[in-house]
Amino acid sequence: MVSAAAKNAWNPQQWWEQAAALGLTSEQLLRVAQQLVAVLVLLVLGWMISRLLSRVVRTSMERAKLDPTLRSFFVQATRWTILVFTGLAVLSLFGIETTSLAALIGAAGLAIGLALQGALGSFAAGIMLLVFRPYRVGDLVNVNGTLGFVQDLELFTTTLDTPDNRRYVVPNASIFGNTIENLTHHTRRRIEILVPVSYLADVDHTRVVLREAIASIPEVLVDPEPVVYLMELGMGTLQWSVRAWVPTVDFWPLRDRLTRAIKAHLDAAGIPLAFPQLQVHTDAV
Repeated sequence: MVSAAAKNAWNPQQWWEQAAALGLTSEQLLRVAQQLVAVLVLLVLGWMISRLLSRVVRTSMERAKLDPTLRSFFVQATRWTILVFTGLAVLSLFGIETTSLAALIGAAGLAIGLALQGALGSFAAGIMLLVFRPYRVGDLVNVNGTLGFVQDLELFTTTLDTPDNRRYVVPNASIFGNTIENLTHHTRRRIEILVPVSYLADVDHTRVVLREAIASIPEVLVDPEPVVYLMELGMGTLQWSVRAWVPTVDFWPLRDRLTRAIKAHLDAAGIPLAFPQLQVHTDAV
């Protein structure tokens, strides 16, 4: 049972009478009806196309194994770009000049961009970091003099936790334009320990003892081969360099063990370490 109010709401004769009272002709009503249908079709098509292209972009980026944050950004940017152009097309159907509107939007965007140029710079740098991936979450990096483990990489900032458990939130703009040192990118690193030995020690014997110290650490890699160099004849010291490759994850513990082994082997061989000495001579008057 349809109510009287519903019958009046859907009564075409009543609509025509109201339109005639407003001075609208049948041609004008037909034109308005066509515009409404065109707007409805355009909105539906724009919405469908935005969803379709968003899926295509998401699928393509998933296959390319891009970062989820970057993937979400491009999907949303694709969707809203299509919806904005759809809205401009709808306005043009009603005779609204979209050129001036687009210029106004562009001017507003320029003003906002100038006001937020620092944030936009960090945003652009964040996209570049996500694309080129100079570091990943969990890596130990040194950026702008800040050494820490990467906890989070976002579009605007990178979060670092230092080895002594301090947190830094660094703008991406200050990272991408500077040198980035990634200490854990490779699976192996080289330890170098400088050993100052007394001039009283025999050079060949010292070299053998230092090599034995390296061999006492089984975790030291044999490829590349560890080396021992006599670097220079210093002021009161023979400066040796002990170099050995180790797995990156064990770098600091193995550096400690190797340093202890060098000291122990030198002591056992009776080879004294050198240290700075100051001799003062006085003449009796």
